[in-house]
Amino acid sequence: MIERIERVGIVPVVVLDRVEDAVPLAEALLAGGLDVMEITFRTAAAENAIREIATHFPEILLGAGTLLNPEQVRRARGAGAVFGLAPGLNPAIIETARAEGLAFSPGVMTPSEVEHALSLDCNLLKFFPAEAAGGTAMLKSLAGPYAHTGMRFIPTGGIGSKNLGDYLKLPFVAAIGGSWMVDKSLVAAGQWDEITRLTREALASARLT
Repeated sequence: MIERIERVGIVPVVVLDRVEDAVPLAEALLAGGLDVMEITFRTAAAENAIREIATHFPEILLGAGTLLNPEQVRRARGAGAVFGLAPGLNPAIIETARAEGLAFSPGVMTPSEVEHALSLDCNLLKFFPAEAAGGTAMLKSLAGPYAHTGMRFIPTGGIGSKNLGDYLKLPFVAAIGGSWMVDKSLVAAGQWDEITRLTREALASARLT
């Protein structure tokens, strides 16, 4: 999973209000060359949207984000998600994800949270909220005492086309999470061609890093 995420360098963070948008969105991302995506559990449509994409596009590495309790973990896994993420670090969620066979990346922002994650054998961590928490400077500071453990980060929050390269050039960053290419307004308007264009553009920028 980590190798596939590293290969593309970008995990689009998707918020879907309508299940019927799931399939055309997945098609638009695949057309743009991206076979990884995260659907957040912030809406009532999330679970069934994951199920639709998992059914129609088994080639997509499909994740569920914003998992805030064990029940959401079980639902996400049951719908077909193969990895999960959260904005924070909750041992009960990590334990449930392990029991369900769901690869999981908890969110961290401080050295204490990184150490807590290490103690729970989590080595791919979501750094959130990336820009608000100090951006690449803070991430470099966190990596200083911990990168030698093999820990990798997926910074998310405030990252877009103009600064993704600043993060991806850091050796301890596996990928970045971002939503600009799958903005809710584009999805709501059914602008699938524009999503494909932005996805291609983002992947091209990632490859130049």
